[in-house]
Formats: sequence, structure tokens, C-alpha cells
Amino acid sequence: MSAQPTTATGASAAAPTVKLLINGEWVESAATEFRPVVNPATQEILARVPLATAAEVDAAVGAAQRAFATWRHTPLGARLRIMLRYQALIREHSKRIAAILTAEQGKTLADAEGDIFRGLEVVEHACSIGTLQQGGFAENVAATVDTYTLQQPIGVCAGITPFNFPAMIPLWMFPMAIVCGNTFVLKPSEQDPLSTMELVRLAVEAGVPAGVLNVVHGAREVVDALCTHPDIKAVSFVGSTAVGTHVYNLAGAHGKRVQSMMGAKNHAVVLPDAHREHTLNALVGAAFGAAGQRCMATSVAVLVGAARDWLPDLVAKARTLKVGAGSEPGTDVCPVVSVAAKQRVLGLIDAGVREGATLALDGREVQVPGYPDGNFVGPTVFADVTTDMSIYTQEIFGPVLVVIGVDTLDEAIALVNRNPFGNGTGVFTQSGAAARKFQSEIDVGQVGINIPIPVPVPYFSFTGSRGSKLGDLGPYGKQVVQFYTQTKTVTARWFDDATVNDGVNTTISLR
Repeated sequence: MSAQPTTATGASAAAPTVKLLINGEWVESAATEFRPVVNPATQEILARVPLATAAEVDAAVGAAQRAFATWRHTPLGARLRIMLRYQALIREHSKRIAAILTAEQGKTLADAEGDIFRGLEVVEHACSIGTLQQGGFAENVAATVDTYTLQQPIGVCAGITPFNFPAMIPLWMFPMAIVCGNTFVLKPSEQDPLSTMELVRLAVEAGVPAGVLNVVHGAREVVDALCTHPDIKAVSFVGSTAVGTHVYNLAGAHGKRVQSMMGAKNHAVVLPDAHREHTLNALVGAAFGAAGQRCMATSVAVLVGAARDWLPDLVAKARTLKVGAGSEPGTDVCPVVSVAAKQRVLGLIDAGVREGATLALDGREVQVPGYPDGNFVGPTVFADVTTDMSIYTQEIFGPVLVVIGVDTLDEAIALVNRNPFGNGTGVFTQSGAAARKFQSEIDVGQVGINIPIPVPVPYFSFTGSRGSKLGDLGPYGKQVVQFYTQTKTVTARWFDDATVNDGVNTTISLR
């Protein structure tokens, strides 16, 4: 099924239409173009997503701007109590939303529940806003002069989210933004917005006031409208490098704060002293879980020295994984999100073969009984890969693991540091000295030691770097509170009636 726009009279016209949320109202879009939400395992059309009109985007931003005038003054305690109710509602409805997420995105039910849970952790962290948004105070910086800072909300913020985590990534964004006193316009992925919209409904049920959270759907035109709208102060983006760079440049040129989390090529460095079974399990799970459609997936295994001999065992373990629909019990590897995604992954596998890599495990012809039309690609492993091959230079975003052999840890570190991306990396070893050397010398934002996907818990911040991130501050954690607030510094002197005026002071110092 194509992801191209369809008219209202097209084949998907009978499917329900995903609504917009504007000023607390669920709005049927006036759009004339729609995109289908397609079950990746069956090609069933689940819904139609409108490509919102310019007037609808403007109405959403306008509602957020008006709501900000009052929401910014809502007490901290009232804001965090909404988040407390919200996290309870997410817990109550997580299994139901996970089933929707699996149907529209394809990932397994267990992975869908994990998607929701990692987002829920951020909502729970938002309940700590009373301490996260504190300013500072210094008494008597000069005689009877005090200086203090206020962490104030910045205004209307926007979020643009990807297809691979339709629960977690939106929950990275709007809860932290609105609990800081901002208002928000969310644009979910047009490929799988249904689970996102369920989470938005729960936010409204939890007490988020009208206009504080708004939702519009669309593609590039809507993205550009958000990036250029004069009333939007900050834009948060997660997605591909091409789109993320466009968002960063366009929104930045229009004076907005931007955080742009983008593509990756994550390496796992395996030393010969690593725990063999643990390491192999970790590599296979991180490479092929969610069909490799994670920005933190392990896509390159760097086998150091004698660890090169582990390749047959790695292939054997990958071969045991069950490919199937995410709704089926026992599925390890789900379909990729779309027909176009499958064709892209298959094209890169073909390129790897043409360019001389050894195809140690071929997942191109996998068949799943009962799902003849699914977007399935089986676990695929390439050996003898060089760094100039397409399968190394490009982010595949599919269940493909490339394996490179080197002689030393120094060579492995240099290889990883030469790659332009810097989202995540890991080292597998039982040597504390080797692990310390790796974490010190590696130029990647997030490092795992015997952990393949080192996504930090919400009290820390997501810290991808280099070609994987544009902008100084990451999502969630302390950094995102800085992103969604502005610091106002106040210097104050108060006089009592007995104070003697000491005359005019024309210097720049306080006395």
C-alpha cells in the first residue's frame, strides 16, 4: 500500500478519519488530501490521516497562544497534579493502547508496551517539576542587594515525532513542555498517529485545559508551517537526518529554539574477554528487535581480535528468531512499517551483496504463514564489511547487522569515531580498564558498557551527539527543562525609611 496522499473519494475513503485537537475540541479536518494508516502485517487500512490546512495549523497555534496567557500562571502544584493523574491513566490504559500501536506500527505487543512505558517514565519525571524548575538566589551580592533567577516558560512550543516510537517520543515532548508552563502543538507521524491520539485523549481526560495541548496532522507543509510560525518559540524534532536538518535550519532561521534528534549508525564493540552468551544475546536483540527500526538499534558489530570467531554463533542465534506479525505470540522480529520501507531495506541488502560484503544470513525471502502481504524482512547479517560500503555509510533502519573485524581496541575506537553519527555506542568486555578507556576516548553522546542500547532514564537527558543531533539541549531530564524555560535574572535592592541616600553613583558597580 502506498503512503502517497489519497483523495476523500479514494480506496481508503471508508476508513475513519483521524481528528485534530484544537482549543480542546476534536475537529474534523477540512483537508482534501489524506494518507492511509496501514497495518504493516496485513495492509489493512485502519484510518485516514488528514494533511491539515494552513488555516487549521494557524488555529491550533492561535489556541495555544491564547491559552498560554493563563496557563503560564497556573501554580506548579496544579500542573504536577495533572501529570500525576495522567500517569495513572496511562498505566490503566497501556495494554489497550499497545494493541492499537501494534496494529498501526507493527512492533510486537511486548515492545509496544515497552514503548509506552519508557514514555510513561518521562511523565512520572514531569511530576517532579516543583524541584526541576527552581531558580537560584544569592543574598547580599552587594550591600542590601540580592540577585535571583526565575525559570519561566517560553510560550508556544511544537513537537514533530517519528513513526518508530508513536508513544514514547510524544511523551518525551508535550508533558515536559506543558508542565513547565508552556502550551504545545503536536504533529504526530502521519504513518501511525492512532496510539499517539489515544495518549492525547488521556491527557485531556487528566485535566490539561483547552488550548494547552493541540494536535495537527500533515507532512512537509505542516512541518514548515510550524517551523516558521511567528508565535512558536521552540521546536522539538525526532526523526531522519534529512528532515531533522531541514527542521533545525528552517526553525532556527526563524528565531526558534530547536532540538533535533536524528539518524544514527550505532556500533557495538566486542572484546574477546566479553561474556560470550550475554554479548551474543544483547547484539541479536538490539540489532533485530523492532525490526531494527530504532534510532538506537545496534547496526554495526565491531569484533576485536579473537572475537571475530564469534560470527558463526552470532548468525546461528539470529537464525533462531521468529519473524511474524507483532500481534502473534512468540514473534521476535516484526514487519517494517511500510512497503516503501521494505523496498528500501531490500535495496540496501542488494547493494551490500553487489559491493562485495559476505551475506552470512539472508532475510530477503522470509515467508510468514497467514500474512502473505506483510512487510517482512528476516534477520540479515553481513560480514567482511568495509566502511565505504552503502550498508555501512547509510542508516538502514531495518533488521540488518553489519559486522566488521579489527585487531585492537584502539582500532575499534578510531573506527567508531570516524563515523559521522554519534547517537549511541557500546563496549562488551569484562575488563574495567578497557571499559574506562572506551568511555573516555569514544566521541559518541551515549555509551553502554555491556549494554547495547544505552538510552538513559528520564532523570538524565538523551545526549546523542555529532551527526545525530542538532541543538545544545536534549529531550527529557534536566536539559529539557532548560530548553522549555528561559532564565530571568533579577537584581533587587530595598530601602527602609531610615536609609541615608549616599548620592548619585555613576559607576557600573553596586556599593
